[in-house]
Parts: sequence; C-alpha cells; structure tokens
Amino acid sequence: MLDGKGFDSWAYEYDEDVRTTDERGDYPFAGYADVLHIIEERVLAGGPSDVLDVGFGTAVLTKRLYDAGCRIWGQDYSKTMIQIAQEKMPKAVLCFGDLGLSLQPPVLAQRYDNIVVTYALHHFTLQEKCILLRRLQLCLKPGGTIYIGDIAFADAEDEATCRARFADEWDDDEIYMHFDEMKEFFPAITYEKISHCCGLFTLQ
Repeated sequence: MLDGKGFDSWAYEYDEDVRTTDERGDYPFAGYADVLHIIEERVLAGGPSDVLDVGFGTAVLTKRLYDAGCRIWGQDYSKTMIQIAQEKMPKAVLCFGDLGLSLQPPVLAQRYDNIVVTYALHHFTLQEKCILLRRLQLCLKPGGTIYIGDIAFADAEDEATCRARFADEWDDDEIYMHFDEMKEFFPAITYEKISHCCGLFTLQ
C-alpha cells in the first residue's frame, strides 16, 4: 500500500496508468472513467455548488467541477499531487494532511453541498473508513450528499470472484468496501455496481 511519498513518486504517471488499466478493463481501475463521469453529472445536476474532494489526487474529477463553477476545497496526503491540482485550480482551497488522522481546519471550517471521495478509502480499515465518513457527514449542508467511487464490491463473495480473476495483480494490502458491511454502519447508504471491481456509494 502506498503512502504519501509513494503517491508523490507516482504522481506524474498516475493519470496515464489509470487510463490504460481502465481501457483494458482490468483490476483495479476498470470502471474508473465511468464512475467519475456519473459523480460529475450528479454533482452538477443542481448547478455550481460548494464541493469538498477528499483524496483528490491529480484532480481529474475536481478540475471538471471547478471548471463548471463549483467552489472547491480538498485534502490529500501527496504534496506532489496537491501541487499538480493547485496548478489546475488556482482558486481551490487545497490542504495537505493524512485523512486517517484528521481533517484540516480549512476543510472543517466549511459546510458542503457535495463531498466526493474517489479511490481513497481502500487505503483504510473498515473502522477508519466509518470514522472518516461520519466526520464527513458532519461537514454536509442540510440535504448534502457524499459520493464515494472506489474499488468496491457487494459482498465478500463478489470480491472473491474478482480476486480469482486477477490473482496475479491483486493487492493484498488494500481493504475494499463491501456494501453489506457498510450498510450495517450506514443504513441509508446506497450502492451501484459500475464494473467488476468498481462501485459507487451514496450517503447523506
């Protein structure tokens, strides 16, 4: 599992690596472009809004929202990716910080219409995921929505099927979300399967 420095090293090749893996339909990024497009459409359906992107990386999704007039805040733990994202979005408020430890004061100072978390939560344990999501719920405006696009599965059996198909590439250090587990902690959460290794969770 990569840490912040690992993502720093990967930053300039990240987008191309993800794109080619997605186009091949391979784990772990099959469905990446589709899930980002769906989140983009849903966030923008209500017009420009206040958006928090948690783990924004190189700002592939966030830049689209920024260009559409959304006001952007974000937190990431790769300094190089923050630099890349800030160059794309000069007016965005972007913070450095480990999501597993805390949200930074500029992030906590706002309330958001939409919060997006894409391909970030698989680096955390189930307990850490739940703690972070509860913190994020407190950052929502009334009626606000959290969109989580990630490597995810309906249940353990669904993951096992994917794992058997991609055994040689599988990352044993990552911890993927299962809808049945998340439902126990967040009864109102919904899940849409996007590909054999990608899903979209929605939480209010």
